[in-house]
Amino acid sequence: MPPRTAPLVGAFLADIGLAVFLMLAISLAGGIAWGLWQLITLQQSGADPGQLARGIGQPGVLAQIVLVILSTGTIALSLYFLRQPASAAERARSLAALRRPSTWGWTLAGGVLVFLGSSLFSWLGRQAGIEPVPTNEAMVEEAAARWPVFLALFVVVLAPAYEELLFRRVLFGRFLRAGRPWLGLVLSSLAFALAHEVPFLSDGNTLPAMLLLWLVYGGLGAVFAWVYWRTGTLWAAVLAHALNNGIALALHGLA
Repeated sequence: MPPRTAPLVGAFLADIGLAVFLMLAISLAGGIAWGLWQLITLQQSGADPGQLARGIGQPGVLAQIVLVILSTGTIALSLYFLRQPASAAERARSLAALRRPSTWGWTLAGGVLVFLGSSLFSWLGRQAGIEPVPTNEAMVEEAAARWPVFLALFVVVLAPAYEELLFRRVLFGRFLRAGRPWLGLVLSSLAFALAHEVPFLSDGNTLPAMLLLWLVYGGLGAVFAWVYWRTGTLWAAVLAHALNNGIALALHGLA
């Protein structure tokens, strides 16, 4: 591996390692907190020891979404400030880029393109008899029925902001600023795909279904990285991501 590339890949792997460590730590802390809260609630209700043992189960959908928000936000902000904080000059250039009409054109094109592309790949998969089931599908279905406003806030605002900060600003941005954007685009998109569908943790999906999901998520990550690269502002990638999620959520509600 060329000397110029090795340190970049090493730093990228260090970022991934730190993200995984924080994810495990937050998940463990969240699980303990949920168990203690349930235990206290059951004790206050006068439950007997047998009921206490049976009553402590998995967090509900709302608690899972809150935990995802807290973990993703903590990871994104931690890696940003610890590993790739923006200077005042970078922030000024980003805001200047956001005011250019071409930035909004690329943002709109990126958001629509990823939605149409993912829809096309899903349709082609169905024609081939491949029916992938995203890991978060059941959670989204229940949240859409019970907490639609909260789900919209999470899907259209919080998730795009945190994910773009982590995957595009920190992971892809390191390569972009070092003059190796294509390598960064590939690696950060791969990380984006694997983070959404973790290998061996996706129940009910065949290998072709998993490959299709990784292809779709990887394609989304690549387009958002391109939008960031082309416009010079992370806000464009955040807005393109939000547009894609908003279209998908709106059509899901109409279905």
